[in-house]
Amino acid sequence: MALVTPPSNERKRVKVYELKSNDWYDRGTGFCTGIIHNDEARIFVESEDEPIRVLLETRVAKENGYQKQQDTLIVWTERNTVDMALSFQESDGCGAIWDFITEVQQRMSGLTGQDDGLSDDVIDSLHPIILPPPELGNLQDIENVMRGANSTPAGRDALAKYAVEADYITKLVPLVEIAEDLESLSDLHRLCNIMKTLILLNDTSIIEFVVTDDVILGVVGALEYDPDFPSHKANHRQYLSDESRFKEVVKIDDPNIKKKIHNTYRLQYLKDVVLARILDDPTFSVLNSLIFFNQVDIVSHLQANANFLKELFGIVNSPTADTPRKRDSVLFIQQCCAVAKGLQAAARSQLYQNFINGGLFQVVTFALRHPDPAVRVAGTDILVSLIDHDALMLRTQIFKSISEKSKPLTDTLIDLLLVEVDLGVKSQLADAIKVLLDPIQNGQAVENLSRTNSEFLAKMRQNIQTTGQSDSIIQNFYDESAKKLFSPLKELEGRKDLTDLSVQEVSLYVHLVEVLSFFVRSHSFRSKFFVMSEGLASRVAQLMSSSEKYLKLSALKYFRICIGLHDDFHTQQIIQNKLFGPILDLVYETMPRDNLLNSACLELFEFIRRESNPPVVNHLVENYRDRLSGITYVDVFHSIIIKYEELKRVSSESPASTSKGNGATVSPHRAVVNGGRFQGLKDLEPDEESYFNGSDDEDDEAGIEVGGASPLKPVANGASPVRPLVSYTDDDEEEVEGMDVLSTTTNAPVTNQNQQHPAPASEHILPSQPAPSPDRLSEKRRRDEDDDDELGKLSSHPKRRTSASSQGSTSGGAVQQQPAHGHMLRRKKSISSGKDGGGKDGPEKGGKKIAISMPVKIGSGKEDGAE
Repeated sequence: MALVTPPSNERKRVKVYELKSNDWYDRGTGFCTGIIHNDEARIFVESEDEPIRVLLETRVAKENGYQKQQDTLIVWTERNTVDMALSFQESDGCGAIWDFITEVQQRMSGLTGQDDGLSDDVIDSLHPIILPPPELGNLQDIENVMRGANSTPAGRDALAKYAVEADYITKLVPLVEIAEDLESLSDLHRLCNIMKTLILLNDTSIIEFVVTDDVILGVVGALEYDPDFPSHKANHRQYLSDESRFKEVVKIDDPNIKKKIHNTYRLQYLKDVVLARILDDPTFSVLNSLIFFNQVDIVSHLQANANFLKELFGIVNSPTADTPRKRDSVLFIQQCCAVAKGLQAAARSQLYQNFINGGLFQVVTFALRHPDPAVRVAGTDILVSLIDHDALMLRTQIFKSISEKSKPLTDTLIDLLLVEVDLGVKSQLADAIKVLLDPIQNGQAVENLSRTNSEFLAKMRQNIQTTGQSDSIIQNFYDESAKKLFSPLKELEGRKDLTDLSVQEVSLYVHLVEVLSFFVRSHSFRSKFFVMSEGLASRVAQLMSSSEKYLKLSALKYFRICIGLHDDFHTQQIIQNKLFGPILDLVYETMPRDNLLNSACLELFEFIRRESNPPVVNHLVENYRDRLSGITYVDVFHSIIIKYEELKRVSSESPASTSKGNGATVSPHRAVVNGGRFQGLKDLEPDEESYFNGSDDEDDEAGIEVGGASPLKPVANGASPVRPLVSYTDDDEEEVEGMDVLSTTTNAPVTNQNQQHPAPASEHILPSQPAPSPDRLSEKRRRDEDDDDELGKLSSHPKRRTSASSQGSTSGGAVQQQPAHGHMLRRKKSISSGKDGGGKDGPEKGGKKIAISMPVKIGSGKEDGAE
């Protein structure tokens, strides 16, 4: 290995490609060098942008199968079965690296021959394959030798090497014409087998040579006589020799680019037509690689040529250009966009950006309005390619047209959708309308751009303000274009019979219903008013009377979406227009057949039963009970009737507010689900509602003070008067008056205005306590505040408090019961002065009284105030 001379140290600029999922992934641009270290030959590619980063490091191995394609490509397969490629900027750099690889492999073959005398490579090098002279009389021998050499990898390599060096294909081509003149079908069949064998050797040099101008017609002429079909003859030569298929819309000055265009076209024809039946995976991969790299070179040259793009896009906008030339320019742009689908994201973004700067949107608009169907199809393909790449650019163009008061692209799509007869184009147009009017796609497009090409996204964000564009586009659509789009549905209002619809009409209605369903999901508040004002729900239901099942299914899908949204607006629209009638008609029409249409109907009613939507259930049973009862082959309709009876029974019991043993009542506002079980917290009693509706200020004005002698004002609803749980003095007053002493409470009996019974035995009056010091008083106040926080945490609802009717009150202290139905006790904070009011149970003159309430849970189950 030491004798191998590494290539010169000149910087060889190269792109590194890796094959992933049948697509070449660009790993970056760098500089390639070949080195020898520790008797190992390696190829390094250092990044051009980051010299310290290595894009590729591979060891030159004999079994990697290096192939040189064209003058600037080297392709091989790594040991991990990953296909790699190096695309050099100059042919000299490619030749230097290729010579280095070749010399290394030859040296390795020589070393292997020394170690193993039975090496196939050494034997083949000593005895190279020599084919008989290319003559009609030797065709049988040539075929036999090729068949034998094709059985081993070494023989294939030797055969390919001999065919290239001896220019054997060029010598075989004239034999085709001679055999045809002699009408020798057997010789023509042998020539076909020989050409197939040479092409399937999977050698890039041979494949590149057979598509050149000198031999292509002779090669495909031999392949016309396939021995597998002896009575048939193809017309490959007639197709490829038709020069009218190549139309130079704008003159291409570079002869190399023009040559690559022709060769790429022939390679595609070989892959898709001539060899489609016999291609193996290696040959298919080689053909795809050659086509891909040719297309990269072609597109890179065209998008970098500013004069070419200016002349190309100027044809469409030129008033003097003839119609055929405009048509050809649109088809050429279509082919460029088709080629761009296989490019890397960065190259594709750059291509579209250059096309847009040249006037691509004007080309799309022109193509969509063209009377020629082929041009309209081409315009649709360009539009779909743009949407797949980045819908944000199209929305920006639409917003610009709206701002300039010109016709936006969406209106052009609507016009074409209504009149287009091609069903495929009609489907693409409907999808394009949905994508362009999708408010969610706006953000997703930005995310996709940020993942694929951050630099391009940064440039776009500098020039595009995406905020509010989608809303403006959608609002303009409903103001100007929506009525025109759905006018065919609106026109169904006066049509009685829908059994004679044409294929184009049925397809149009299907797409309109799908678009309307999409708008209902995506444009919530705008679509509601539009559907109501135009009466579109009834028109969609009218489509169920047609004879086409897939149209009925589309209409049914719309109502399933409306019901599934749980939106009262759409539910009321269906109920008010009694649109369940046509759906039940559809059930009766399809039952009991087990088909898609009937299953979709049953799923709709099963969803209604499962979700228990009371308005829908009530409407169905009250208006269609007999029809529901008549469907017995499934249980869903009977279950809906049972659900209706349960709802009626619950609603009839709710207003009565049936009393329970523990004092709880059934509220008519409770949600009833799962057979009558309650969900959520219980409602407040009337006494509690009255208590919480009153404010603390009103209590103060009514004279409710702790320790005061003012009479209690009865509550408006007749409940017992209310005293605060704990009365705190205002902090400001305390600062002015100083710290007051906690007075002792009395053990006076508890009285109630509505009852003459003594307080229940469970109520305990706090015993008298000595007056604490100011420090102890402040500590107690802090403990009370902590108790407030703990009680707030224990409470299941911030508004739940005790019932006024279950509260006992004294002038000196108050201890309250917890209501019998189990509500958690919570204080109602009331701030009053608490000064000496002169009451009979009040403290000594000048003192303050603080009433403390302790929660005591009553578990007896008796009514409040009962003994």
